[in-house]
Amino acid sequence: MRSIWRGAVSFGLVSIGVKLYSATEDHDIRFHQVHAADGGRVKYKRVCSIDGEEVEYGDIAKGYELPDGQLVILTDADFEELPLSSRREIEVLEFVDQDQIDPIHFEKTYYLEPDGPATRPYVLLRDALENAGQVAITKIAIRQRESLAALRVREGVLVLHTMRWPDEIRRPDFAFLDEDVAVRPQELQMAEALISSMSGDFDPGEFTDDYREAMAALLEAKATGGDVQPVPEVADSGAAVVDLMSALRRSVERARGGEEEPAAPVKKAAPVKKAAPARKAAAKKAAPAADDEAPATKRSTAKKAPAAKKTAAPAEKAAGGKPPAKRTRRSA
Repeated sequence: MRSIWRGAVSFGLVSIGVKLYSATEDHDIRFHQVHAADGGRVKYKRVCSIDGEEVEYGDIAKGYELPDGQLVILTDADFEELPLSSRREIEVLEFVDQDQIDPIHFEKTYYLEPDGPATRPYVLLRDALENAGQVAITKIAIRQRESLAALRVREGVLVLHTMRWPDEIRRPDFAFLDEDVAVRPQELQMAEALISSMSGDFDPGEFTDDYREAMAALLEAKATGGDVQPVPEVADSGAAVVDLMSALRRSVERARGGEEEPAAPVKKAAPVKKAAPARKAAAKKAAPAADDEAPATKRSTAKKAPAAKKTAAPAEKAAGGKPPAKRTRRSA
């Protein structure tokens, strides 16, 4: 296990160095969201709702919306200035009987491990709590949030349960609570007899997650039956989104530079209305250039002539050494 918090338990004048570990873990079967057509992973981006641009993680702040609709933005520096006295301290406030705490208050559970030379005071607090049969009510701050917590002993280890604050517990507001519902004594006696017949000692190992086991069996059956497909290879994320206007702009620039462009992209760009002005402008500028560059085209053709003779030489040898028939140049 990897510790997620490091601090000390403050017990009177005694300070006990501890490490905090998550005591629970999820074993749910987790799925990826994929495109049903090809199995590609569905990705999400952090996009600003105003300008539509993707926002870097470092540029994200926390905002609180006021009742009048205005927004208060807080930065990391603002959170650092908040007075969390229990930032690295688990302060013991009082000791109570465990049955006085309603389980509805419990939120998350953590293990505490003695840190370095703190083993002796750790064992001292553990044994004292166990002998008294009580739990310690404490305060702890984790991830910039302060919580109440109950500290108790379980199997020789100090266990910390973070708790909800009283104003976070919702009160049930159901109409039947105000009604006078009559229950017959015979019905109540029968229900109590049923409870008595089903009573026993709680053993969590006797219970199983039927849904998870059925899902695991389904996945195994599909894998065994060959109903699988390879994970598709994804190109670099930087080239995942194609900007059509940028592609057209580069095509125009290449055309001006004399480079040949494949016809396919031009055909794809034809139905795009926004691209029409760019294509017309390119056509207008290209028209006069065709007349001015005519001599240059002839010169480039003349320069390529020797290369054509070199390639023709092997052909002569293949034909038995006979020179090809001379072509008569027609006059314009």
